[in-house]
Amino acid sequence: MDNIRNFCIIAHIDHGKSTLADRLLQITGVVGDHEFRDQMLDTMDIERERGITIKSQSVVLPYTGRDGVQYRLNLIDTPGHADFSYEVSRALVACEGALLVIDASQGVQAQTLANFYMALEQDLEIIPVINKIDLPAADVELVKTQIKKDLGLDPESAVAISAKEGVGIEEVLEAIVHLVPPPKGDPAAPLKALIFDSHWDPYRGTIVNLRLFDGEVKPGDMIRFMFNNASYKVEETGVFLIARQPRPKLCAGEVGYIIAGIKTVSDTRTGDTVTLADRPCAEALKGFQLVKPVVFSSFYPISSDDYEELAVALEKLKLNDASLTFEKDHSTALGHGFRCGFLGLLHLEVVQERLEREFDLSLILTAPSVQYLIGFKDGQEIIIDNPAKYPDPMLVAYAKEPFIRAAIITPEQYLGAVITLCIERRGVQKEMKYLDTSRVELVFDLPLAEVLFDFYDRLKSISRGYASFDYEFLEHRTTDLVKVDILVATERVDALSMLVHADRAYSRARRSCERLKKEIPRQLFKVPIQGAIGGKIIARETISPLRKDVTAKCYGGDITRKKKLLEKQKEGKKRMKQVGNVSIPQSAFLAVLKTDEEE
Repeated sequence: MDNIRNFCIIAHIDHGKSTLADRLLQITGVVGDHEFRDQMLDTMDIERERGITIKSQSVVLPYTGRDGVQYRLNLIDTPGHADFSYEVSRALVACEGALLVIDASQGVQAQTLANFYMALEQDLEIIPVINKIDLPAADVELVKTQIKKDLGLDPESAVAISAKEGVGIEEVLEAIVHLVPPPKGDPAAPLKALIFDSHWDPYRGTIVNLRLFDGEVKPGDMIRFMFNNASYKVEETGVFLIARQPRPKLCAGEVGYIIAGIKTVSDTRTGDTVTLADRPCAEALKGFQLVKPVVFSSFYPISSDDYEELAVALEKLKLNDASLTFEKDHSTALGHGFRCGFLGLLHLEVVQERLEREFDLSLILTAPSVQYLIGFKDGQEIIIDNPAKYPDPMLVAYAKEPFIRAAIITPEQYLGAVITLCIERRGVQKEMKYLDTSRVELVFDLPLAEVLFDFYDRLKSISRGYASFDYEFLEHRTTDLVKVDILVATERVDALSMLVHADRAYSRARRSCERLKKEIPRQLFKVPIQGAIGGKIIARETISPLRKDVTAKCYGGDITRKKKLLEKQKEGKKRMKQVGNVSIPQSAFLAVLKTDEEE
């Protein structure tokens, strides 16, 4: 155990975590030059396309130190985007140390601070790594000052590297060996292991990633999951050397995987404790705090026959993404589906893409919404996240919406634009402080519903990518909430209903009507599209009918002949309107969700 080191790489998004992981894999010989590719640990197509890490990945690095000792370094690479911070919190529990990567040209950013405090809570040894020193804009001395001032760490312990050029990687490995403490634990005690991740293999069932704190596990052992008392016989144990590498056993302090023929997907819960069935440990390990989703949207299969497949796909995806929550839902317009909870809009997009790619499903989504607290006049309170569940306004005494406390770090020249954006979104400024001569930290209280749609994109565009953003949930505050219904041919479409602040109701209804007009194909009769609050229409667009020229065969003669033909057509259209119904294409549902910038 003295020669094992468990560490993870944490950082703000785009500060070079995956590139550093690539260099560590190369220098320790885990991957040869012929099989190497960039972002080696980003295994999903979506990760490689978007250039972001979504999943934590673990790998064992064999390394011989300058002192001649053979070490085993267990690396867990983590995401940097705020929407995937739950992945980071789980990776930290399995480690004793963390490499905190900071971009030499951008310095300490909002997510750097958030991840730093998460690592501090777990009492990890934190090694600052200053990356991208090869860039012309790199300022290592300024970043060292920020490390001392913002993080309170020793700037002299920081390792300056260029992961892209491969400069200083040896120093990082030496720092891990000498500064990160070896794991503690008793190999002779009963097995005590924490599940920090798992994924589904179509041939082997659930593959469970765990960190052993005490005891050992080997093939043939009967193990028990402490949360639901399910028992299984271990078929294989091993570690990750990019691919799975079987080992005769796993011992205390190690990070690895077990395969036990687990076919019941719901038995494996991230954060659960694994022990031996015949020699259990005294108590379960402290798992992770349960994640609270902030964005809700309903997923419906385009073909109702795919409902069962969607249910199975969500179960399997939850294994790999423990922050996803879902429950059954029904819509009169779209049939049966699932109401899903996410940590943010990027998380929602990624889950939708994974369901469509990995499980070959075609889906319709409803407009994302947040959880509102509704108080009735008789004193009752309920929480709703679905506009379809909004009660009769006559019974409602008050409505409260969730607020977040947002920390935005921005260069000074973009300060005015960032403040304007926050005030536009009904934000209340709480604090403003200069971190140094050029960077300002702003603290705003913002309604979560206003941050949902395109706040992050707008923030990045007005600050040319330099402003960084992190937030935490604050409380529910009283708001003027209204339910906007969308009516197509006087029929209410429940999947397009939305809960919005009264000031935004008109603009949101108008925008939805305009987009639907572009997307819904023309019918043989006139189709009105209306936005309404209760019985009051606040916006309207009309899709004009397709018309056959019935007067074409009528040339010359009296005008009454033409009028007679047009009246006959009018009667026919009236009858058609009574029996005709308008089918809304999938593209129309997606068009309503799009932000203004995407048009």
